[in-house]
Amino acid sequence: MASIAELLTDCFEKHNKKIALSFLRGNKIETRMSFGDLDLDSNKIANLFLEQGIKKSDNIVLLLDKSLVFIVIYIALQKIGAVCVPLNPGFKKSELTYLLNDASPALVITNPDQTRMINQIDPNLTCMEIDTKISFQKITFFKSYSAELKKPNLAPDDPGVIIYTSGTTGDPKGAVLTQKNLVNDAKNIIQIWEISNTDTLCHGLPLFHVHGLCFALNTALISGAHVVLLDRFEPGKVIDILKTNKPDLSCSIFMGVPAMYSKLIDIVKNQCLYFDHIRLWTSGSAPLPAKDFKRITQTFGKEPVEREGMSETGMNFSNPLNGEKKPGSIGISLPGIKVRIVDPETLFDVEPGKTGEFWLKSDSIISEYWKKPEETAKSFERGWFKTGDLGKKDKHGYYYLTDRLKNIIITGGENVSPNEIEIIINKLDEVIESSVLGIFDEKWGEKIVAAVVKTPTSGDISQAIKAICKEHLHDWKCPKKIIFIKRLPRNTMGKILKESLKKLF
Repeated sequence: MASIAELLTDCFEKHNKKIALSFLRGNKIETRMSFGDLDLDSNKIANLFLEQGIKKSDNIVLLLDKSLVFIVIYIALQKIGAVCVPLNPGFKKSELTYLLNDASPALVITNPDQTRMINQIDPNLTCMEIDTKISFQKITFFKSYSAELKKPNLAPDDPGVIIYTSGTTGDPKGAVLTQKNLVNDAKNIIQIWEISNTDTLCHGLPLFHVHGLCFALNTALISGAHVVLLDRFEPGKVIDILKTNKPDLSCSIFMGVPAMYSKLIDIVKNQCLYFDHIRLWTSGSAPLPAKDFKRITQTFGKEPVEREGMSETGMNFSNPLNGEKKPGSIGISLPGIKVRIVDPETLFDVEPGKTGEFWLKSDSIISEYWKKPEETAKSFERGWFKTGDLGKKDKHGYYYLTDRLKNIIITGGENVSPNEIEIIINKLDEVIESSVLGIFDEKWGEKIVAAVVKTPTSGDISQAIKAICKEHLHDWKCPKKIIFIKRLPRNTMGKILKESLKKLF
């Protein structure tokens, strides 16, 4: 089996002269790189790493802003068999202390303004400073190294990337993605979404998550697609790129999360813009409400392709590119993905249409969490990965996520899905979004409460929320307290931080 580096190198040689990356700082093109230049520069940095003693399977932390040098370093690490550990450069000292201690990196590559903080965390860590604020052409520390590089001897189970989970409860866990995991996932996505060298991807996602690094970047570069790489997600500038039909920047694919789409729609509003040149709009990393599916379709002229994936598993489900796309559904399982829906208490498969926990098997799924054998053992049952996601399957083979197992509220001995209540609250036109959770209660164990974001022009809609809940839900499922907030707290991929919300009640 080819490694991820071999797939990338094959593409670089095949499309040598073609533009691979157009990097935009703000709304201006700062640098363009061909596949050939990407190949040569990543070879040079790889040789620099080898000279500095970086070995196969060494963990290398990337604490860098989104940039071309990030991508070239990532590819270089894959070429020598080192393990890329991308971390959010916005992390504070308290967050980084745990992650750097856990990752045990041989090298930390960081922006200059963070070196002092890293030395405070652990003065024994080796740091390499790279200023991502200057253009790639001015970064010359690796230019004198040879562009000739021997291929590493990589096996399918050799690690390539460690992605840390968001850690909404407990400490983050490092999902160890092997060559087999990375390659299988990339090939699956390329196949189902028909990504090719004729495509141009508008890349507005961060690179320290599986969505932006694996689902988007890997698949585009392996396919020979052109990547329009945005230094950050700014809604107005993203719309400027998406609406352009200029040959050098005209995009055919946009991958986003629901929160991104909401901001883009706010920018478009009543403007008469055309996006006919974009063939694929995808949404993932957080649930896409049915009404947002409709808004995206109306705004951009095509139905979004909602999909589901995890750091630990790669992409598992997707609505079909050309077939029926069901609002609220994560679609059908990808090739080679085996799925069970299991009662978490009895561990027996539930009947069709019933809700249970998704258990998965595939070559994209990790076999371990970094240095956490107990957590690894808890996550598997007879070879099946227990996702912690609750959902069901309809008679046509489409899957639906209903909630996270850890989010289930137990009130008065009854299990309640927050998602079930959120769907009802979100039916109100005055509600933008909501999050339902359980907080400690001496009488009931947990009390159901709701945090609601309402439209700016609406008044007090407390009674309307109570009324619609009472109409559609048992009394014990109706929120006992409702608060209104300007926005729901989320992580960088749009997932709601329920633990942060609990502090508001």
